[in-house]
Amino acid sequence: MFSLFLLLMVVFLLGKIAFVAYNHSIAPLSFPEILAVCWHGALLDMRVSALALLLPALCVCLMKKGQRWVLVPYFLLLALAIGIIIVADIVMYEFWQFKLSAVVLSYAASPEGTTNSVSMGFLFTRFLMIVFFVSIVAIPAIRFTPKKIQHSKYCWPLLPLLLIALLPVNVSSCYHPGRLFPSHAATNPIFRFAVSFGDSQAFASQEAKFRDIPTGSPSYATSNAVTDTLLNTARPNVLVVVMESFGGKFVEELGGLPGVAPNLSRLIPKGIFWDQYYSNSFRTDRGIVCTFSGTISYPTTSPMREVRLHSKLPSLAMSLHNAGYQTGYLYGGAMTNMGKYRYLADMGFEALLDGTYFTPEELNSSWGAHDEMAAMKVYRTIAEIDTTARWFMAFQTISSHEPWDVPYHRLGDKRLNAFAYTDHCLGLLIDSLSTLPAWDNMLVIIIPDHGYLYEQTYDDSEFFHSPMLWVGGAVKEPRRMHTLMNQSDIAATLLAQMGLSHDEYAWSRNVLAPDYTPFIYCNYPAGLFFKDASGESPYDLSAGMPTPIGEPADSLRLHKGLSILRRSYYELYE
Repeated sequence: MFSLFLLLMVVFLLGKIAFVAYNHSIAPLSFPEILAVCWHGALLDMRVSALALLLPALCVCLMKKGQRWVLVPYFLLLALAIGIIIVADIVMYEFWQFKLSAVVLSYAASPEGTTNSVSMGFLFTRFLMIVFFVSIVAIPAIRFTPKKIQHSKYCWPLLPLLLIALLPVNVSSCYHPGRLFPSHAATNPIFRFAVSFGDSQAFASQEAKFRDIPTGSPSYATSNAVTDTLLNTARPNVLVVVMESFGGKFVEELGGLPGVAPNLSRLIPKGIFWDQYYSNSFRTDRGIVCTFSGTISYPTTSPMREVRLHSKLPSLAMSLHNAGYQTGYLYGGAMTNMGKYRYLADMGFEALLDGTYFTPEELNSSWGAHDEMAAMKVYRTIAEIDTTARWFMAFQTISSHEPWDVPYHRLGDKRLNAFAYTDHCLGLLIDSLSTLPAWDNMLVIIIPDHGYLYEQTYDDSEFFHSPMLWVGGAVKEPRRMHTLMNQSDIAATLLAQMGLSHDEYAWSRNVLAPDYTPFIYCNYPAGLFFKDASGESPYDLSAGMPTPIGEPADSLRLHKGLSILRRSYYELYE
């Protein structure tokens, strides 16, 4: 049993080294720093190793014969679980930059999202990595298991294993002050994945502690009144353009990289630009719900994917349908991915136009139709609508996403070039729409679904900082808006501008109401971010502490952010 314990410790050590080496481009570590990573994670590795061996030790102690028939299948399953989790944690960190958690299971239910983003060669080499880790656990473990075991002789390991398994160490014990990447590298992925299954219940169960505290959860209630009128008509036709991953990092006016989005820069002086707008979450399935249902995001739950939650969600499409609008949604890819089709249908979008709306020749990317092709479909669709009709349409772009292959070659960096291509297609779309008679009564709202981690981490507020631009003939006058607001606030703000009630939108605020209190709340599976007039506070949910560690944390801001988190889960599952 001692040999098996050492084997697991070596495997977890190799996993840490592989994690650091594979993700070297994200945060390169020196040799002393790698040693520190291994040292910080050693106690948690010991605990996980002991927990994994408790059942075999108990089996040896209690069973007088037939132990091998139990132990060999157990070690095979253990090896398979360890291999898959270690490799998935290493590989997914490149894309998500947080530790593997139960959230991944909801994305595994839609594997086309993964296969569209990477090549078959990528998948095959990662499969070989899994085979390697499974082999170095399973083969020695089975060889260490004797064909005949004298149970009385091997009972002694049970007590020390039990003591090690009860060590009071968890994720927080692996954290380096002020350093996210080495903290993540030190954390045992098996332990983090296992405990993540209880996150949602833990968030919800603590709500009662905060509900009656005066300085607890900030109010999301706002009136339908407005202090400022942005539109020259109460009933414009509305097009929402959702640009894939197009965070503020790519917008020069928000302090982002220059030259990536010249068309957006050209359009900003012609419309209403919101320069303190923040996306709520980190993935498309969350961002779409925040936009069109006016609800905040949840670190461990995707309401788009959970059909049972759809009845609890308000719908911007349904609100406008009830006001006499036709509704539609165009996306150049497959709407089956992430449960999007079912969500949009349940939210009242009448015309759902996806990849089946295009010819085989037009489906020229790994995800479906490139943005230029899809943008022209949007233009032709709007051009054919009767000018007397009222309509609400959404267009979701697709090209600024892995694997970054686009029919456009302006920038040398493949990723930046993909975002530049989406910006190019946006310019073509707006220029084309502006030639239509329908333009005079049209409001185009341009936003991203979420940001993209380009030389950033989630504890950097600029990941969530995003562009929002309102353009079109329905805009009263070009201006800059400095109101601090969230993606989830679009629904209530738009409805208030149109003279429609947003009372059913519990998590959406009319940011131009006289009783609006500015603050923003954002999250991802491993953390949250809260900002108000006093400053900003990131918080790591895995470790249960502010990030970056070592910097002063405002307890009141953190309290408000955590209160929103707990109240949102409590109300979601009550």
